Amino acid sequence: MDIKTKLQIISGDILGGINSAIVALPQALAFGVATGFGAGAGIWGAIILCFIAGILGTKIPMISGPTGPMTIVIASVAAALGHDMSAVITIMLLAALIQLLFSATNISSIVKYIPYPVISGFMNGVGVIIILIQLNPLIGHETISNTFESIKHFFINLQNINMPAMWLGLLTLAIVFGIPKKLNKYIPSQIAALIICTIVSIKMGLDVPKISEISVSFPKIFLPEFNFSNVITYLPYAATLAVVLSAESMLTGLVADSLTKTRHNPKKLLFSQGFGNIICALTGSLCGTAATMRTVAALNAGATTKLAAVVNPVILCLLLFKFSGFVAEIPLAVLAGILIKIGYDIIDIKLIKVIKFAPKDDLYVLLLVFLLTVFYNLIFAVGAGITLAALLYAKRVADKAHIIQKTVYDDDIMRLEKILEADYQHKIRVVHISGQFFFGSATQMISKFEDVLGTKYLIINYESDDLLDISAIFALEDIIIRLKSQHIKILMVIKNEDVLNQLKSHSIVEQIGEHMVFYSEIDAIEQAKSSLKMKAVKKKRNQS
Repeated sequence: MDIKTKLQIISGDILGGINSAIVALPQALAFGVATGFGAGAGIWGAIILCFIAGILGTKIPMISGPTGPMTIVIASVAAALGHDMSAVITIMLLAALIQLLFSATNISSIVKYIPYPVISGFMNGVGVIIILIQLNPLIGHETISNTFESIKHFFINLQNINMPAMWLGLLTLAIVFGIPKKLNKYIPSQIAALIICTIVSIKMGLDVPKISEISVSFPKIFLPEFNFSNVITYLPYAATLAVVLSAESMLTGLVADSLTKTRHNPKKLLFSQGFGNIICALTGSLCGTAATMRTVAALNAGATTKLAAVVNPVILCLLLFKFSGFVAEIPLAVLAGILIKIGYDIIDIKLIKVIKFAPKDDLYVLLLVFLLTVFYNLIFAVGAGITLAALLYAKRVADKAHIIQKTVYDDDIMRLEKILEADYQHKIRVVHISGQFFFGSATQMISKFEDVLGTKYLIINYESDDLLDISAIFALEDIIIRLKSQHIKILMVIKNEDVLNQLKSHSIVEQIGEHMVFYSEIDAIEQAKSSLKMKAVKKKRNQS
């Protein structure tokens, strides 16, 4: 590797670290306030976890810190324990230790089997909870972490609105929702809202609730008192938190893999997160996870190595020490507005757009998980969703269990495929998807398509008559995007009219073109051969 390439990598990592730090600052402050620990605990949690997990973690730049789902769990635990923060810190430490245990097992491989409607229902629920519990601070009143209580107090507090706080909150919402996407790449809307609205508050001398105080000194070591009774009492809370922390980190890892076309080590990721969260708990800082939005921000800015995860906390430290006075003046209504935008971003808009095409079974699972997440318990919601998805799938399989007679696959076609691969040096390949293409097989199927480098035309033959569930549809969409990014032309063989109509309704056919969908595999092969020969002729003409 030459010096120029090394400098490009380093500059990309530095830019990625700076960009992700700008995104992280308002979020860490807001999450700290939302949990009841305070803004200082949020920002120090982001600094400590990102630095430690960055050094010990995977080669892919994972930016870590407090996140939405984790905030909701900690706020709920704090409310259940009467806001005994010493007890909550003990629970965070236990959760981090459980994460270390997870890293020594194969539990990280389980996340890929969670059905998409369960993940979507959970994330939608978390997004709605964040929005609901920020309604009171948006109008100048205290944050209430319980969903029911927050709604009830909001209607009571409407009779006594702090008007300056509400106008600042509305201005924040206008900025975070109104800044165009193109401009948002250069100036993240959340940091823009934080700066503009705080300056307005300071200049106008508004009487609104503010952060008021934030510690710029390094956190002190906090040693919780362990005894058998406490461990037994706190263990269910800790297990809940550990699962949320681990699941979100692993999902962020999958997103990073998709963007970088690489594979991270899940065990190493969990170990680094668990170790980092131990230090966070021992310093009274907020624990966290690998954060998807911040990681994507770093990758989009050009980050390629873990150096970005070290630059991020350094930038956060500089901002904290340099602008602590300004941070203390940030109105809580502004942080509420930022959190409402974060809650909105967490909501799965992608699924909502295609929900009318989704199978009823997927909708039942999504609705159950969503309602349980918002109004009962996050982890119970996920468990109930997975159970219901498994039962509904078992029912679908049982309903289809009848004896059918099927002709043995044509030997001529098999010979044709072998000759095709030999004659065209694997430039044309045929892949058969047989059996159920559902949430259990979709993720594994994606990895199979990563071995087609050198292929110019890939024929995907979906032989089953079974409709695809939402997970499989999104997996198929991901496969198409990946293959197209490698300049591979995709042809599909679909023999079932209902499956074809389903793929049309989800715009899958539109992505590859209707002229690239065939009923017969032979027709698809002839089309690929014809296109390949035509390209070769054009290339020869250009060269001559």
